[in-house]
Amino acid sequence: MNWHDHISKVGRRSTLVLSLLAALLLGLLPWSGTAVAHGSVVDPASRNYGCWLRWGSNHLDPAMAQQDPMCWQAWQANSNAMWNWNGLYRNGSGGNFQAAVPDGQLCSGGRTEGGRYNSLDTVGSWKTSDIAGNFTVKLYDQASHGADYFLVYVTRQGFDPTTQPLRWSDLQLVARTGRYAPSQNYSIPVSTSGYTGRHVVYTIWQASHMDQTYFLCSDVNFR
Repeated sequence: MNWHDHISKVGRRSTLVLSLLAALLLGLLPWSGTAVAHGSVVDPASRNYGCWLRWGSNHLDPAMAQQDPMCWQAWQANSNAMWNWNGLYRNGSGGNFQAAVPDGQLCSGGRTEGGRYNSLDTVGSWKTSDIAGNFTVKLYDQASHGADYFLVYVTRQGFDPTTQPLRWSDLQLVARTGRYAPSQNYSIPVSTSGYTGRHVVYTIWQASHMDQTYFLCSDVNFR
């Protein structure tokens, strides 16, 4: 082998090693988890999806502490709750959601995933989405699980999510659907009356592929 061929072979080996190292490092990045995760309510945005949407590209900006303090505390508590905005679910609830998810832990799905989502239960002034009495819950299902059904609740008039932890007794059922075939985008029409001001829209998504349930809090303001 001449010197030129030797150098070329060494160069190819070095390129391969560097490529493998790059792939390994990419696999360690926190946002890589979203590629194999599941889904969430994207409109009105769930708490962690909204934090990821607003700050994902600038999550180290200290201005978040003043501009969006609830998201700030969530990013500080566990940034993976935002990078994995589509992984907030529990397995094996058997439809007995109130037993699986205690009062005060509804937005974290009962402190699921080893407590990753605990910060979503924090009481305070979360950013809201403006909605009307008739609105549509839009859910993105990255893995196309389908749904046995969706349940959509709105907090009772007079409940204040900025000062009170969310309990099951604070929720009023406003929509229950049938099955949805596997897809990546679902729309759930909701018709309400009598709601004004700040509320939480609470969506339960019972996936079809197994007994897997998503518990999703969206902060809204009824116009």
